[in-house]
Amino acid sequence: MTQDLSSIPSTPDPASPSATRDSITDIWGPRTPHLGEWPVRVDSRMHREADHWVRSVCVLCSTGCGMEVGVADGQIVGVRGLATDRVNHGRLGPKGLHAWEANNSPDRLTQPLIREDGGLRPATWDEAMGRIVERSKHDLETYGPGSHGFYNTGQMFLEEYYTLAMIADAGIGTNHLDGNTRLCTATAATALIESFGTDGQPGSYTDFDLTDAVFLVGHNMASTQTVLWSRVLDRLEGPRPPRLIVVDPRPTVPARRADVHLAPRPGTNLPLLNGLLRIIIEKGWIDSAFIRDHTVDFETVVETTSPWTPRAVADVTNVPESKLQAAAEILGTTESLVSTCLQGVYQSLQATASAVQVNNLHIIRGLLGKPGSTVFQMNGQPTAQNTRECGANGEFIAFRNWQNPDHVAEQARIWNVEPSKLPTWTPPTHAMEIFHFAEAGSIRFMWIICTNPAVSLPEVERIRKILAREDLFVVVSDAFLTETAKLADVVLPAAIWAEKTGCATNVDRTVHLSEKAIEPPGDARSDLDIFLDYANRMAFKDKDGEPLIKFRDAESAFDAWRATSRGRPCDYSAMTYERLRGPSGIQWPCTDEYPDGKERQYENGVFNTSAAYCETYGHDLMTGAAIEPAQYAARDPGGRAIIKGAEYVPPPEEPDEDYPFLLTTGRVTHHFHTRTKTARSPALQAAAPEAFVEIADVDAVRLGIEEGDAVEVASRRGRVVVPARLTGVEPGVVFIPWHYGDDSTADTPTAANRLTITGWDLVSKQPHFKYAAVALRPVRRPMELERTGAGAAVAGSNGHRAEPAVPAGAGTPTASEVTKR
Repeated sequence: MTQDLSSIPSTPDPASPSATRDSITDIWGPRTPHLGEWPVRVDSRMHREADHWVRSVCVLCSTGCGMEVGVADGQIVGVRGLATDRVNHGRLGPKGLHAWEANNSPDRLTQPLIREDGGLRPATWDEAMGRIVERSKHDLETYGPGSHGFYNTGQMFLEEYYTLAMIADAGIGTNHLDGNTRLCTATAATALIESFGTDGQPGSYTDFDLTDAVFLVGHNMASTQTVLWSRVLDRLEGPRPPRLIVVDPRPTVPARRADVHLAPRPGTNLPLLNGLLRIIIEKGWIDSAFIRDHTVDFETVVETTSPWTPRAVADVTNVPESKLQAAAEILGTTESLVSTCLQGVYQSLQATASAVQVNNLHIIRGLLGKPGSTVFQMNGQPTAQNTRECGANGEFIAFRNWQNPDHVAEQARIWNVEPSKLPTWTPPTHAMEIFHFAEAGSIRFMWIICTNPAVSLPEVERIRKILAREDLFVVVSDAFLTETAKLADVVLPAAIWAEKTGCATNVDRTVHLSEKAIEPPGDARSDLDIFLDYANRMAFKDKDGEPLIKFRDAESAFDAWRATSRGRPCDYSAMTYERLRGPSGIQWPCTDEYPDGKERQYENGVFNTSAAYCETYGHDLMTGAAIEPAQYAARDPGGRAIIKGAEYVPPPEEPDEDYPFLLTTGRVTHHFHTRTKTARSPALQAAAPEAFVEIADVDAVRLGIEEGDAVEVASRRGRVVVPARLTGVEPGVVFIPWHYGDDSTADTPTAANRLTITGWDLVSKQPHFKYAAVALRPVRRPMELERTGAGAAVAGSNGHRAEPAVPAGAGTPTASEVTKR
């Protein structure tokens, strides 16, 4: 069965709620041109009048907009932006204004499910947790801590990640702990560490209000961070608009507004960036004093960029020399600059090497730690920053260094455990390795929390087979019966946003408190409560025989985190729930010295790179080989930014006669992740009801494909059949959004990750989603559709696939409705 979405209306609710605008069509709202201070505009959308309002934060992208939740009769009835919040000044995007309707969805999971006789049946919490604990204890005793793997999300709260990290690290002692943020922002963290010594963005969203130029590299901000794009739009419409350079193979909304649009061939970001840096260095558009006093290894970037003349760049990337020169002049001469990277960099080839070159641009120009000048290695998921801070995404706790004995001893002291208990004898296991170990049989207990790898991971057919293995015990905590949950041995009904309390930290380090507004449905529980229950039943102890986890609620968990973070870059020590209930979110570091938070890091040109303080010792960008502690200490940067160059490596899979096109995947404006929540908002689902493939007009003409035709897209790994959209995408390139799952059979193949490569960046270990060789074939005739098994996928007028539908009703299927094996 596919994830049942049949109860989702295909048209908006006819009972039109009151709203300040139709955000489905008017995505960014009216313009408020400005220079300096971004004006307030409060966006809201209500089904009916609220009895009271509860403070919260939007968790449907990484912008982190302050908001309030309207409640009446125990249900959410609407939302409004928080006018006083520093992040959004009252604005909300279409997902923030609509996706809360998922909380009220009739197919919410309301009680635990356990697998029996090939299907899932309802169970009590005691029965479900008893089965989890029994299997967990058995595998620990029989196979050891390495038998356990945890794959979490980018949507939990800080307090929950911190608790999960304590369980995995100090309770079980496994290093198999990672999150789906590995798929979207692992490179963000790694690139910041490689250049600046630790994770944590240098700048502030207010830099967009002040800058003279904006450089978007593989970042379709208009779709992925709609409120942030409205902030940029308001600058573009203001009295002194910044110049805009966009790197994207598609003619996105930002690309169409750009002064210079660079559309490189997928997989060639590094040659493009090397070419830009070469021009800037050659022209002398650098800050020599800053390079001398605050950096190391400038000569490496001179060497690696030297071969990349404009002609050489054009030959490899297809970017005209004139456009490269125009972009370089803006980037090299602007007095202030804000640059951003996202999935077009992180999910493509040589991801970390490319992202680091954007850092290098700011380093060699001295454009860091100043108003209007910063680089954002952007996040994709709303609480991705918290996964990294709390050690739930392949990092050690609070940006400590797992290879530094002093850091390990300090964390062991905080948790009152022996340092040897903490799994620091080998690097943390990344997500793709976790699934490989499950495939090989060494991980036998896997807990998947609030994420849907059966749709989101590369080569999903392989992932589904792994999850269905007889020797793998799969626990899934979720609010809905996702494609992944249907393969689980135990499913735990989880509370979601507005049904629990906790903190979320956004891209510019702003922390918001989201208060519980309503009760979760049925017997659903927060992830924090589930983790505390598991830890109690497992009887995890500290070295004195006392319970390992001593806090019992969200606020006390936050206080424990505050103590853990003290003295580290992500220092929350002066932050409290009471202070977070003030007029706005607060940035970290928040200390006695900076009680209201610190807006920018590295203002004094001192970075977190000293051997005693850094988060890791870095890597060779070409091979991914880790730099050894002694090697790093011998050339201790001592607080200077590290400049690292990298040479271009041709892609592992090139187009050929059989697969002549390059596939890139990505997001659409109205959906988030695998649509678990956004597909349950009628208006969002109606705005983007199905997958599609974007094809260049010239390619469509050559293949005889017309707008709306059903097209088979095939790679060496699988195939999908989706309707065509003819756009201005570069010839030879096709694009498919990856949000849309399918039923795992050949009947309705729409999951883009059937096509993608099982491969990852050598440094960040982030999978490749932006590069695969594919073939296209129109499949319009009914007889042909029947032969290919694609009829269900393309039924409907003009070849468009009818949206799979889901019976309205409870999310508690009978045993016969769901099968794992």
